[in-house]
Amino acid sequence: MKIIRYFIIIFLFFISNSLSENSDSFKEWLNNFRLYALKNNISESTFDTVMSDVIFLPKVIKYDRFQPEFYEDTKTYISKRTSNLKVKQGIKLYRLNTNFINSIDDKYSVEKSLLLSLMGIETNFGTYVGKMDIISSLSTLSFDERRSEFFTKELITLLQLVEAKKINHRILYGSWAGAFGYFQFMPSTIKGYAIDYDKNDIIELKSIKDSFASAANYINKIGWKKNQPCFIKVNLTKNVPKKLLNTSAKKIHNKNKFEILKKYIKNKDNYLVDGDLVGAIITPDKDIIPDAENLEPAYIVFENYEKILQWNRSLRFGLAVCTLKSKFENAL
Repeated sequence: MKIIRYFIIIFLFFISNSLSENSDSFKEWLNNFRLYALKNNISESTFDTVMSDVIFLPKVIKYDRFQPEFYEDTKTYISKRTSNLKVKQGIKLYRLNTNFINSIDDKYSVEKSLLLSLMGIETNFGTYVGKMDIISSLSTLSFDERRSEFFTKELITLLQLVEAKKINHRILYGSWAGAFGYFQFMPSTIKGYAIDYDKNDIIELKSIKDSFASAANYINKIGWKKNQPCFIKVNLTKNVPKKLLNTSAKKIHNKNKFEILKKYIKNKDNYLVDGDLVGAIITPDKDIIPDAENLEPAYIVFENYEKILQWNRSLRFGLAVCTLKSKFENAL
């Protein structure tokens, strides 16, 4: 027992020292970041107001290292996010806002089933938008070396949005990664695609009107094609060339017409898909799940699926969104 206590004391000592070192280093980072922000068109008053209470959040680093996209197998990941309960909740939201959601569908040429799916998976229809202080989260991730460049840009963008009075910094609570609102927009997405739909001079991404219009505008602008397929689940033949298998969401490669890809599918005549549609094969478990099979689960994904990857670069996220979208189409 004495040995165990000894190791616990040593462990706590190192943790305490690590947190202390991070705290001191974070203060130094904050001073340097202030200078950088002022050079990027952030006024002293805005910086001092927004960043006055910023703190280092150790749990944000923990969350960054342990995301479900990195450890859950595809079947588990999808089933958790596309339940019948989620479909019922989405239908309820739609019925409360039918005319408006239909108008957004028409105006932006984006299916309401897709918008409901994105909102359902991102925030469970607005019931879980996150409670983290986004300013502190982004600051912590900017300070951390793993993806410092990306999150520094996001933090600067957020400060610029506050500077321009497009968003209210007092309500910026959301995900550990800095995403905000019903559809979990990062600051760069807010800047590029968010819409003040109700014309009240502020973007409110925790309101139905601004959030749905902004999400539809975003997915439309990046090239979503209405009523085109997202993916099909397939069983591959053993002679499929390994070079055709995509296991990472970073870049989908070796695309080809479905007419060519289908020769590597068992029961290929059962799929009623336009042979000219360009797709690619993904096997999402291979690089993440220990001892995963090489060829299953497997999917042929199309252009619309890649648009979902631009929203969130995760093979499983894209599959879940498209699966829930299909369920909404059957229920609406």
